[in-house]
Amino acid sequence: MKIRIRFRKYGVMKFIGHLDVMRYFQKAMRRAHIDICYSEGFSPHQIMSFAAPLGVGITSDGEYMDIEVHTSASTEESLRALNGVMVEGVECTGYVKLPDQAKTAMSIVAAADYDLYFKEGYAAPVSVSAFADGIRDFFEKPDEVLITKQTKKSERVLDIKPLIYGFQVTDRGGVPSFYLKLSTGSTDNLKPELVLEALFLHMGLTYDPNAIQIHRKDVYASDGDDFVSLGAMGEVIE
Repeated sequence: MKIRIRFRKYGVMKFIGHLDVMRYFQKAMRRAHIDICYSEGFSPHQIMSFAAPLGVGITSDGEYMDIEVHTSASTEESLRALNGVMVEGVECTGYVKLPDQAKTAMSIVAAADYDLYFKEGYAAPVSVSAFADGIRDFFEKPDEVLITKQTKKSERVLDIKPLIYGFQVTDRGGVPSFYLKLSTGSTDNLKPELVLEALFLHMGLTYDPNAIQIHRKDVYASDGDDFVSLGAMGEVIE
């Protein structure tokens, strides 16, 4: 039986890297007595995969992992068992059964959306309306948005406009807050901080990564001309 679990990551747990999160959930499965399947062979491991690794320092309400189980309690009971062994900073919010032929979340991720806002103690360099004008000039009006992306071996010029599905600024208590919906996955993966840094550069502003909190809202699969949340692809277990 294939299960998709949705969880949120917040507080000090945002500083825990992806590999440690994987190890954490492996232990949590045992402590919660989830009847998870193991691979065969010389070194068996839990059958578990994550949709899209979350960068260190980023919080999220929409993280996903897929597991395979021999048997399962109801969604309500399973969530209660998992959250009973969670530390502060991680909370499981979804537990659904997937069709037998369903692909893993990792293989179908196509997009993710984010909120980016100034942390407490940091001031925005310009007003909400100024950022709105900047987004129009930087993203909406041009046919292409070229940036120089640093790779491990070299630099390359990349047009990121086709990879940005949404870009807005709103008023968050008098402070600018940015919304981004971006291409995500193994093929075209665009980081939100890269887009915001490019906007600041276009506007002649200094981008301070320490001033911005990035929060991932959800992760999506492609559904023709639209996107569907990975959490909406299963059914609740009664």
